[in-house]
Amino acid sequence: MSHKSTTHSLNQKGRVVKGELAFICPGNGETFGRVAVSSEDDIRNAVRDLKAARKGWSNKPLKKRIRALRQLYRLIFQEIDAITLVITRDTGKPRQDALIEVFTVLNYLNTSLKKAPLWLRDEQVSTGLQLFKHAYKKHKPYGLVAVISPWNYPFTLAMNPILAALIAGNTVAVKASEVTPAVGVMMASLFERIPELADKVRFIHGDGKAGAQLVNAQPDLIYVTGSVQTGERISQAAAKTLTPVICELGGKDPMLVLDDADVNAAARWGCWGAFSNSGQTCMSPERVYVMADAYDAFVDAAVREAKSLKVGYSEAMDAKNHYGSITSPKQLEIVKRHVADALEKGATLLCGGDHDGMLWQPTVMTDISDDMLLMKEETFGAIMPIIKVQNELEAITRANDSEFGLSASVFSENASRARRVAEALEVGSVNINDTMSHYGIAELPFGGVKKSGSGRANGPEAILEFTYPVSYVYGKPSTQDIATKLRAPGNYTGTKAALQAMIGPSLRQKTKGVMAMLKSGKKSR
Repeated sequence: MSHKSTTHSLNQKGRVVKGELAFICPGNGETFGRVAVSSEDDIRNAVRDLKAARKGWSNKPLKKRIRALRQLYRLIFQEIDAITLVITRDTGKPRQDALIEVFTVLNYLNTSLKKAPLWLRDEQVSTGLQLFKHAYKKHKPYGLVAVISPWNYPFTLAMNPILAALIAGNTVAVKASEVTPAVGVMMASLFERIPELADKVRFIHGDGKAGAQLVNAQPDLIYVTGSVQTGERISQAAAKTLTPVICELGGKDPMLVLDDADVNAAARWGCWGAFSNSGQTCMSPERVYVMADAYDAFVDAAVREAKSLKVGYSEAMDAKNHYGSITSPKQLEIVKRHVADALEKGATLLCGGDHDGMLWQPTVMTDISDDMLLMKEETFGAIMPIIKVQNELEAITRANDSEFGLSASVFSENASRARRVAEALEVGSVNINDTMSHYGIAELPFGGVKKSGSGRANGPEAILEFTYPVSYVYGKPSTQDIATKLRAPGNYTGTKAALQAMIGPSLRQKTKGVMAMLKSGKKSR
């Protein structure tokens, strides 16, 4: 394929042309398939069918839902090589990185299926001063969940919320990213092969217009993973019908290298986090703050590490490239714009800063100022901006000076110091002496604060957010119960004494209440 035809092909990636989305590999520009976009009628019918199926699925005992999802678990294992090939072709990432996506999903599904009976069990609740009552709460599914998923990890970031929603008892409509439509078609085929799940999950194919139509079709809950702008647009549209929205959005994650850090390890794992998946990861370190005493050594180590990395595209399972291509031309333009803006404002380029087609070279930059796009906007590219700070307080203050709050990492050889710094950061999760690996812990909630959203992946939180609590109280009113006594007039003094005795803020108050109750009892006799 010529360079001209490759460029033309890539420019069609993620665009609806004649009612279709083409499957275009960003690594070589080849088209390897197509899918017809879903019409408005298709979306309306899918929502209708899923709403009809939601009661049967939610009423099915959890054990049976788990049994059906175990079939999917076995099928994914069976199809690992085929799945990773589609992911690689659609995104440009190496097969091993595609395998990480599948591994993450399988680990999450296996853990959640084992833990779901515990996480979703009915819970007894204390009735407090209503001593003769009993109370409990149930976790009930919303009904139909719309999952709107991104292109950077198109398998993991679609499958994990789909699976959590299904375990909780919901049906699911999925709008997969138009940038990686082949992965969407492949995921749909997996569910279609499990008869018990085939009518519980439907995939919508198309661009933002299809996503808007799904939102307007009034699902019971919307879960979106994407940029802040995407989250804002969907939230505004959903507000018209008061449809609840869960957002897991972007990041501008800080990495703090303290003066007692293992500098070589910090550079190695910092570069892995910054450059892995071509930097197209919401929790990649995009702002690296290094204390002055460690700065020069860290910069040298980071440049050495960056220069040692091999960038390329290959579909081989054992390819030696560390990372592959940027996934879309639009994203490449953002990366180029951020680098150009930084250089124009005085940044120094130590390595990289260029690309061969869609292959972006690992880039390390210094002399960074806070007015650069690199410091304000999510870059989503293989760039490590390094900033010198004078002390720990400055590192923490500047790390927190962001509208994002997804993740962070702290490097230090002093465990208590590292924990203290980590706990001062305004983010949803912190990784000490590593980057990004925290997402792979299936029982540890992952998500952000501020404009990074409030949604959570992993752990019980990921399943429970697809449910709402319903409270139940049973037991006849008892005349010995304070709550019952208060229903009739003339019980002010006695009730006040009982309150003091039972929940008074001090021993003196409690004693006073007991004495008042005894006195009241004598009077009544």
